[in-house]
Amino acid sequence: MMLWLAPQPLVVASKSAARRAMLAACGLPIEATEADLDERAVESRSGPVPPDQAALVLAREKARVVAVRCPGRYVVGADQTLALGEIRFNKPEDRAGAREQLRALSGRTHALHSAVAVAKDGRVIFGHIETARLTMRRLTDRFIDVYLDTAGDAVTTTVGAYQLERLGVHLFERIEGDHFTILGLPLFSLLAFFRREGCLAG
Repeated sequence: MMLWLAPQPLVVASKSAARRAMLAACGLPIEATEADLDERAVESRSGPVPPDQAALVLAREKARVVAVRCPGRYVVGADQTLALGEIRFNKPEDRAGAREQLRALSGRTHALHSAVAVAKDGRVIFGHIETARLTMRRLTDRFIDVYLDTAGDAVTTTVGAYQLERLGVHLFERIEGDHFTILGLPLFSLLAFFRREGCLAG
């Protein structure tokens, strides 16, 4: 008997290699595509919302847009925001931006809000947010230079300029929260939803 019981593979509306790998490692058959959203435009249409809700707005829209193109299929969308107090961070544009973010986060605790949504036939049928809190150790300018040199262009691919599952682990002294949430996908809640839907063996 297969774990995944739906007749077609799960569609993942994400370009995140980490999210795709998490779902594939669970034994779920996946087909990955991108929503090709203008995320800032989506946020602008939704109006001012807290960082956690911003993640959910984007996750829902990614899932919905792709579900319109994939009738009858379950589509997962996900997004993650980083907030230092009320200040929200986006992916750094370049090395200088990454340096600026690391200096701002150094010695402080920030929140990672990870949201997931599922849509089918253009309608969002599930949404969930989870938050993790990460405390970065105090970073010297010298260490930041070493880190940026070693990590290379990868620092511009993630908010906060780090990938915790890789070199980013050297930046932190304490983490509170679910590992999957930190990587950008509230996985336990998503799997529970699919079990309730009858798509996963229970």
